[in-house]
Amino acid sequence: MRTLRNVLLLTLIPWLASCADTGYYLQSIGGHLQMMKAARPIAQLLADERVAPTLKQRLLLAQRIRAFAVTDLQLPDNASYQRYADLQRRSAVWNVVATPEFSLTLKTWCFPVAGCVSYRGYFNEAEARAEALALERDGLEASVYGVPAYSTLGWLNWAGGDPLLNTFIHYPEGELARMIFHELAHQVLYVKDDTVFNESFATAVERLGGQRWLALHGSAMARKEYAEFDARRRQIRALSRVTRTRLADIYKINKPLAPVTAGQVAMKKEVMKDFHDDYARLRTSWGGYAGYDAWVAGATNAALAAWAAYDELVPGFEALFERQGRDWQRFYDAVRQLAQMPKAQRTRVLQQTTTEHLSG
Repeated sequence: MRTLRNVLLLTLIPWLASCADTGYYLQSIGGHLQMMKAARPIAQLLADERVAPTLKQRLLLAQRIRAFAVTDLQLPDNASYQRYADLQRRSAVWNVVATPEFSLTLKTWCFPVAGCVSYRGYFNEAEARAEALALERDGLEASVYGVPAYSTLGWLNWAGGDPLLNTFIHYPEGELARMIFHELAHQVLYVKDDTVFNESFATAVERLGGQRWLALHGSAMARKEYAEFDARRRQIRALSRVTRTRLADIYKINKPLAPVTAGQVAMKKEVMKDFHDDYARLRTSWGGYAGYDAWVAGATNAALAAWAAYDELVPGFEALFERQGRDWQRFYDAVRQLAQMPKAQRTRVLQQTTTEHLSG
């Protein structure tokens, strides 16, 4: 592990030396190294009598899902998800997102190699919340949310790849499959400076792949459990889209550099009140399911905008998959061609693909 740490530090020295935020990069390296140190090979865990049978069952399920990802979805077959780590915490990292008070445009942070992204991740929740407070002192709206997994984009497969984690290993079967498919999709393709394209692509893969996994291998109980979970997710995301649209209409009223009016402040409060009231009704229809309570309670422009990144272009990718005859390799090749286009052009193409698919 010390050798690996030294290799990573040597690799990053040119970036760290030119960056005032050295502490942030060091916490990123340290946090990832701690995760890698905690990871053990799945075969070793399965042979260990001290490991709980329930965990062994989940690891075996994850192995089957990973094999399916490779053989059926044509996702990468490498070192990732062949080890498991218990991080002794509820999230792998905590992301910070921020927007102006009257805008849905996410603040971006730029990093070496990875490019510019609309979030900033921390391995320590307190540090993430301190960053959010600093952003709020600068006049922004900020949100912090836990992330169960993240991808190293295949760049660290030589060092063991991305492990399965306690933060998601006990997810319902359909959700576990989606998580693995989503993170492996990031290893197929990653475009610098385009969070929406990257996340929408991975979300499309997870949805399409998850449906296929459950259809072919899921039990009746797993399919029922997933259908209920997915229905709730679709409803809360639909409510969030409506709320974003209403907020965007309010923000459009304000011209660049013009002062915010009392009317806009009042309209924004009304939209957010409606959002919370509508959620309360949804929650009642779910029989009291409380999985989204914390997110809704702390919802801001930033939280709503961050969700959009995972959804905005998904219909276009799903339509492209159909256009390619539901052939995974042809689909990935078509997505790689899109990735070569300028950002605005590939976004237009995906939107047009959606329109043509719906009209056809």
